[in-house]
Amino acid sequence: MRVAAIPDHGKPRALIYTPAGRDASVAVSLIDEAGLASIAATDLSMFSSSLSDDIALGVLAEEAVRSSDLTAIAAWVSAQPSWSDLPFIVLTTRGGGPERNPSAARLSEVLGNVTFLERPFHATSFISIVRTALKGRHRQYEARAQLEALSEGERRLQTALVAGRLGAWELELSSKALSVSPTCKEIFGRSADDEVTYEGLIESIYPDDRPLVEARLRQTIDTGRDYSIEHRTIWPDGSLHWTEVHAQLYTDRYGAARKLVGVCSDTTARKTAEDNLKRLNETLEERVRERTTEVNAAHQTLLEEVAQRERAEEQLRQSQKMEAIGQLTGGVAHDFNNLLMVVLGNLELLGKHVAGDAKATRLVDGALQGARRGAALTQRLLAFARQQDLQVRPVDLAELVTGMNDLLQRSVGSSINIDAILPAALPPAMVDANQLELALLNLAVNARDAMPEGGRLAISLREEQVVGKDGGLREGSYLVLAVADSGTGMDPETLKRAVEPFFSTKEIGKGTGLGLSMIHGLAVQLNGALVLTSELGVGTTAELWLPATEWCLERPAEELPVPEAAPRLKILLVDDDTLIAMSSVDMLEDLGHEAVEANSGSEALALIRSGEHFDLVITDYSMPGMTGAQLAQSVRNMLPTLPIVLATGYADLPAGSDVDLPRLAKPYDQAQLAKEIAKAMSVETTPILRSSRIANASVPRFAKADDCCDEIGDGVRVV
Repeated sequence: MRVAAIPDHGKPRALIYTPAGRDASVAVSLIDEAGLASIAATDLSMFSSSLSDDIALGVLAEEAVRSSDLTAIAAWVSAQPSWSDLPFIVLTTRGGGPERNPSAARLSEVLGNVTFLERPFHATSFISIVRTALKGRHRQYEARAQLEALSEGERRLQTALVAGRLGAWELELSSKALSVSPTCKEIFGRSADDEVTYEGLIESIYPDDRPLVEARLRQTIDTGRDYSIEHRTIWPDGSLHWTEVHAQLYTDRYGAARKLVGVCSDTTARKTAEDNLKRLNETLEERVRERTTEVNAAHQTLLEEVAQRERAEEQLRQSQKMEAIGQLTGGVAHDFNNLLMVVLGNLELLGKHVAGDAKATRLVDGALQGARRGAALTQRLLAFARQQDLQVRPVDLAELVTGMNDLLQRSVGSSINIDAILPAALPPAMVDANQLELALLNLAVNARDAMPEGGRLAISLREEQVVGKDGGLREGSYLVLAVADSGTGMDPETLKRAVEPFFSTKEIGKGTGLGLSMIHGLAVQLNGALVLTSELGVGTTAELWLPATEWCLERPAEELPVPEAAPRLKILLVDDDTLIAMSSVDMLEDLGHEAVEANSGSEALALIRSGEHFDLVITDYSMPGMTGAQLAQSVRNMLPTLPIVLATGYADLPAGSDVDLPRLAKPYDQAQLAKEIAKAMSVETTPILRSSRIANASVPRFAKADDCCDEIGDGVRVV
């Protein structure tokens, strides 16, 4: 069922109160660019009175509310329903959040879900925060819709129970705690205020029927069969009544009986009529069957509603778990990349100084190998977190798989037969060919490990059309690259965790647990999906759903030759991490260049404005205060022809923008550094900051490059 995120409005609305200067007009303009409508409040009273569940986010200037009475706003925030947590953006000029601005602590307590944005700020930072807040608000509206749908289902169920005069009950087997509805109490002759216990109800059963009831209960608990019985009951006033009871046993995850949930009805009237009219009314039996069908239908409705709620909760938990793992993994991998940058650079330089010492050289080489393995590990982590830099272009998948035939056969061994079904007349797919080859090799190696005695590995390719939103995939044409093995397979629990980082069923030392997680991250970053199906003893099939395209890659321009030796250059090295900056400067000086270190964008600009001459600028991208992209734009405004190289651990660029600058991937060694310097100095750089609609990807030359890509979305499916 598809629900609208904001049902009452075609466009989400932002409520703004920034009375000073041009803040209001700037905020309205930027919010409009982010895709929201705006309501600009003229005073705090209007702001608080305009708060409602349909407001997507609020924007406040800290100085405008610092000493104001926020009682009305606090009351509204506290009274929000359980699904709602309205995000606020507070524009501050005094150091950001509560840890550096004590007055902001008061706003945090009042507003709850608040993000502080220190001025002056870049427009892209504001828009990024607005879009993040809007995304969270959309999820709240979706949660509201789901809760309302579940509540409506419960109301329909209660209506059905009341209409059918059915009493609902639930019995905890361990404690014998009994919960009954007022209708159930009435069926056993009790009033709504009477306390009813399990022992009391058993005592109320007619003595001749009690052994059968207890035997049926034991049978249901022992075998798991549905409980269904009709027996006589003695009411407190001594009158005799007939009661029909149906129930189902619920177990815990270990299979142990946990509780009975069921319904009951008073069948005294039916029994009396049956006894009186049985000989005269031959149709009574049919009427009884109809009534029983109604009871079973109500009971089935109850079970279906409970199962639907449990499925929704499980899907939500799985989605939240994967999102949290991805965020944590990406952050750790990025920081680890920076650490490896320092280790690799210093080890490489150290190796040159101990060239004559065999033992020291062996130790340095061993450390370098370990650091490079760590770099490969971070790339897999970044792949899972969807933060690695991709070179996306149209690729003929059949040709790619065919070209890997020899490599795949050597990787899986002679005991495994590889069958390839690769139709020739399929469109190309938008992928990074190198990353896809690595993913395919990982799938083949996993299949080999699942077939220790040999078997069959089938690699197939087909085209599929997606209509509507299927498991997170957008509408359109997809190429499905499937790898199927005849190995041991996975049980459902293992299949659920298969794409988690570091989860592995292999022996210690036989795998990192990053193969499938890397492939999952790659598929999602390419706007596709990874679909896993498996059955114990039958095998596993992994399908990569990749977006197809009609675009054809232009003939690449001939690369300019890289000079073997570069002249001595004066290079400005900008990095906020002093260890990385120190290591990079040492590598530059070892290459024969003169290096000047700057630890921020503002410090670098000051050096350039001072008139000092530089032949090249190498800058880190992710820096506080001013990013490498902002620094590059400022430098180009002053010196349009000055070559600039952007160093980054991953493509962590703001959504909706891309920088057309040479990239130096972290961690880099001295050879890579020398190569990028030579390439940057061999061609004339062009000061272009261009728009792109694909995040975390470098787009090659197409007839229309912007039309061949789409936004990267989220999606993984495990069947």
